[in-house]
Formats: sequence, structure tokens, C-alpha cells
Amino acid sequence: MDGIGANVPEYGVGELAGAIKRTLEGAFSRVRVRGELTEVKPYASGHIYLSLKEEAAKIEAVIWKSAVARVGLRPENGMEVIATGRLSTYADRSKYQLVIEKLEYAGAGAMLARIEALRAALLKEGLFEAERKRKLPLLPRVIGVVTSPQGAVIQDIRTTLARRFPRHVLLWPVPVQGEGAAEKIAAAIRGFSELPEGGPVPRPDVVIVARGGGSLEDLMAFNEEVVVRAAAASTIPLISAVGHETDTTLIDFASDRRAPTPTAAAEMAVPARLELAADLAQRGARLDNQVTARLREARLHLTRAEAGLPDLPAMVNQLRQRLDDRGERLRAALPGFVAAKRAEVTRLGAGLRHPREAIAAGRHALCALDQRLQAAWARGQAKRQAAPALTRLSPVPVQALIRENRARVEGLAARLEAVSYNAVLARGFALVQGADGAALTQAAQVAPGAALTITFQDGAVKATAAGGKPKAPPKPTQGSLL
Repeated sequence: MDGIGANVPEYGVGELAGAIKRTLEGAFSRVRVRGELTEVKPYASGHIYLSLKEEAAKIEAVIWKSAVARVGLRPENGMEVIATGRLSTYADRSKYQLVIEKLEYAGAGAMLARIEALRAALLKEGLFEAERKRKLPLLPRVIGVVTSPQGAVIQDIRTTLARRFPRHVLLWPVPVQGEGAAEKIAAAIRGFSELPEGGPVPRPDVVIVARGGGSLEDLMAFNEEVVVRAAAASTIPLISAVGHETDTTLIDFASDRRAPTPTAAAEMAVPARLELAADLAQRGARLDNQVTARLREARLHLTRAEAGLPDLPAMVNQLRQRLDDRGERLRAALPGFVAAKRAEVTRLGAGLRHPREAIAAGRHALCALDQRLQAAWARGQAKRQAAPALTRLSPVPVQALIRENRARVEGLAARLEAVSYNAVLARGFALVQGADGAALTQAAQVAPGAALTITFQDGAVKATAAGGKPKAPPKPTQGSLL
């Protein structure tokens, strides 16, 4: 036993581990390994530890922090990839591992499967619902474009806008494929949404995310979750125009409108100026025709209504003529009415006795009645002995009757005195009479030199009328005596 392997060199543990490492790294310095990613674990240090497996084998792998940004893909469990890197060892655990420097999808089938899985997950979240789609503005002032500054895409968009309806174009340049493209595209979409209204950089009214055609791998940046979520969260209406007409990416489902090409996206963003002008002219002509027809109809309606209305000016003139006639008749009737009433008052006044005479006659009749009663009472006293029944008579009822009649006569006298012309004379008026005793009510009745009798409250005086043309009598007022 002691002789077995006596000529085999002796290694320390570290020496053997180093020799194995050098052997592996020398023999497999550059390898491409195809497999399914599993056990993906990002660490706080920035490194990512994972495994590649097939049905009957598995190899551990690592992506160092320095290579994460340029590895090309974000590793996820279940992805079928082709990993490019080198073999190395981890001496502390006596194992070997693949140090990955680049990750690629393992064929179109793997990429399509991953895209479909992501699409199903986002669809379940509601990011592709039709209710989220917004209407594009009819004529945007500013159009934002997220695309590569090189290539024909931006030129096609600018040319189409200049031809249809020139608008201000704001370009946010980004890489459209390769490492970090998805993150930069998503940042550009978010950046446009965060621009304030009225700021130094104009905020777009619509955003176009575009790139030219390419393979499925070339378009993978627009299938990344970060880009799709940024498009769904955009506060500005977004048009996606990625690839050719037959190409479909996940951003197309999240955008508000999908265009088959960048040129078509520009055509969606603005209307054709000539077509818009023609449409406006057509609408204006239709509006003019409608207004003209409405005016014609209204005019016809008014004409028909006017035919059924009476002749208002003639009616007004007739009423005005009637009013003038009534006014003229009123002016003529008023003096006649006043003259008639004055004549009636004069006639009635001539037949009235003077209140003093009526009072004197009443007093005389009362005194006569009193005398007759006194005489009858005296005779009754003389015959008292012959007629005992007279002794039972009392003078009280007779005296009460006399007092009652006296009060009635005095009341009538007061009323007569109140309505007599003497009361008018007491207020400062005078009664003018001619030589024949007739009352004179107008100055035209008095001739120059005529003898007049003027009666005042306390008596009458004689007067002679002076010469001169008599003046027009004043208008009678209520309570005056002519």
C-alpha cells in the first residue's frame, strides 16, 4: 500500500483548487450555455446568483455587479436563455460556476413565450382595458416623439407632419434596442408626462413612441414590462408605432392608439390641412344653407301671421279721433252744464223765502197757539165749578208739546239760516241787485252809471256803476255766490 502512488506529486488544498481553476478557465475561457434560468437571487451587494438547468443537469452561475447593467436581459425564473461567459471555481465550497457576461433569449419560441406570459399578467391587471384609452386631440400644438435621433423614423415623422399640418415637434432621443434601451424609453415617456404646463419646455399634447422594423429580438425593448407600464401610466395620449405593420409589441396594447408605421402615426396625430379646410368649407356652406332656410321659413311665418292681424295703425287713428271728438264735446258741454246749473239755482233761490221771514212766521204762529192755549186754560178755570172733570187736566203735557214744537222750529230755523245766502254773505261775499231788485250775476249785465244795491251781512248800500268795458268774469269756484 505504501508503494501505491508514491510517484504522484503532492498538492496542498489551495494548490489543487488553484490548479483546477486554471485548468477550467483555460479550457473554457469562452462558452455559450443554453438552459432554463432557475433559483434567480439578486443580492444586496448587486450580484445576481442563479442556475442554468436542463432535464438531467444543472450548473450554478453568477452575474457580477459590474456586468449586470450590460448583460442584455433581466434574468427571471423560467426564461430559456443562452448565457455567454466563462467557467470558474469557488474554492471555498469546492464547486465550479459559470460567470455570465451576456444573456440572450434562446430562440424566438422562448421570447414569444415570455412575451405571452407578460401579456397575460398585464391583461389580468387591466392595463389593456379599452376604458383606459384616451381620445387623441384634433389638432395638437406640440407633438412629442420618443425614438432614436438617427435613422429614417424621425425624418419620416417630420416630413409627414410638414406635409399634412406643420406642428412643433419635441424629440426625446433614446436607443431603441440593446442594453438599457427599455429603461431609457420608459424614462422618456415618464419625462414627457412630468413636464409642467407653461414651463420652459412645452408640454406635448400627444406622444409618439416609434422605431423602424427589425427582428423579434430587436423589438424586445418595447416588450419589456417597464416600457409597457410607463405607456399605460402616461398622462398624455400616446401613439405606438413600433416595427412594420405585421409587428406587434406589448406597448401596442397599452398605448391609446397603435399605428402600423411611424408615418401612419404622424398621420394619426394631425389632420390633413387641405382636407380640414375642405371639410370646414363644406360645413360652412351647409350652415349657411340651414340659416338661409330658417330665415326664409321665419319670414314666411311672419308674413302669414301679419295677414291675420288687424290694421293696428288704423285702429289707433280711429281711437285717437274718437278721443279728440269726446274731448271737444266735453269742452263744449262743461260751460253749458255750469250755466244750466246756475240758472236752476237762481230759479230755486227766487222762490225761497228769507229765513228771517220763515222764522218770524213760525214764531208768530207759535205765539198765536200759545195765546189760544192760555185763553182756553182761563176759560177752563172759570168753568171749573161747572165741569169738575176739567179739574183733573194738567198743563204739563201741553207745555211739553209746546217745548218740543219750539225746539223743532228752532232747528229748522238754524238749517234755513245755514243754507241761506246770509251765511254766504257772512263769509265776505255780497249780493248785487239792479234797480228792479233782480240779482246781477255777470259784469256784462251792469251798464255804466246804473244804480246798484249791494247787500252785505249787516245791511245794504246804494252804489253807482263806473264806466269802462267790463272784464271777463272769473271762473266760478265751489261755494261762491255770483
